[in-house]
Amino acid sequence: MTPFKIEVPQAKLDHIRARVKSYEWHEMPRGEGLDGTWAYGANLDYMKKLCAYWVNTYDWRRWEAELNRFPQFHAKVGDINLHFYKEVGSGPSPKPLILSHGWPGSVFEFIHIIAPLAHPERFGGDVKDAFTVIVPSLPGYGWSGKPARPIGPRTTARLFDRLMTETLKLPDYIAQGGDWGSAISAWMGYEGKGCRAVHLNMMGWGAPGIHPETEVEKQHAARAAQLFEMEGAYFREQTTKPQTLSYGMMDSPVGACAWIVEKFHGWSDTRRGFENAYTMDQLLTNVMIYLVTGTFNTATWMYRGRVEEHLEPPLPQKARVEKPVGIAAFPVDLIPFPPRTQVERSLNVVHWADFKEGGHFAALERPDDLVKDIRAFARGL
Repeated sequence: MTPFKIEVPQAKLDHIRARVKSYEWHEMPRGEGLDGTWAYGANLDYMKKLCAYWVNTYDWRRWEAELNRFPQFHAKVGDINLHFYKEVGSGPSPKPLILSHGWPGSVFEFIHIIAPLAHPERFGGDVKDAFTVIVPSLPGYGWSGKPARPIGPRTTARLFDRLMTETLKLPDYIAQGGDWGSAISAWMGYEGKGCRAVHLNMMGWGAPGIHPETEVEKQHAARAAQLFEMEGAYFREQTTKPQTLSYGMMDSPVGACAWIVEKFHGWSDTRRGFENAYTMDQLLTNVMIYLVTGTFNTATWMYRGRVEEHLEPPLPQKARVEKPVGIAAFPVDLIPFPPRTQVERSLNVVHWADFKEGGHFAALERPDDLVKDIRAFARGL
């Protein structure tokens, strides 16, 4: 383990700012009822406003200091030099917890919940609920090393299990995640040597032979398929031809920002307005992590890696995660949780919580709800 600190060269920040400032804007569909729409993709008026804030007000150094608030390390695991946070929890016996992000997220999603999870007594909680919190950047994301070729969530889960058990000597850990983090965490529960339990805020696990059976399950599957048909173009591109996409996105900070921010808008609970879900600083800091590390390209490889690693060894028919699983179901997502009856055929669900507000990026959007649910799940193990 080597201590690490984020220090982005000023020349890189100046280059990004200059590219954003010089961006040549174009048109979007206009007409009755279209001015505020995101139906065609990232809204032009919002993107102009966001980029003006980016150029004139946004301060990376402020958020760089926030990202450096907790101890960070690099460690070689297999062929990947993994970047991760490690915050030792309070009290005599904090429980090990690894938080895994997804795409288009980053470790920034978890920065503001590390302290409440590790030191609950500082926030009016009980020290018995403390966790030693590990937050890694996925391979090819942020400050982790880049794989030579695409790898998927199954391979990443093996790397993270080795990080927890061999590098950090933290067996009997709880794996938590959403988006790719949900698939990685489920794989850690299925194959990981040191995983004690799994907590998910998205359904990222599926084994062959498990299909909708009841009428309610079939109705959910039909709705999910319709939603994915409208929202899944990014998935198909990143699964099939991620390298082609990379040339435009690696070249244009505004293009990468629009590609990412549109997902934050589409997968989040915006019933009270997008601006009430996230601040511009939060959106831009997450985008900036992709830009300052030059990882937009390799981050998308996870999609192709998922397909390639499914080829061998294949999952057995109706494989099930038998470790205890907790579910935090937020109402808005790319694909909401199926009915519990269907989920339980894939996962050993011992805890289920339905929330009235929140979406895909729960750690950013509904941090208090997520922290409380992780604590409640851990208490019941």
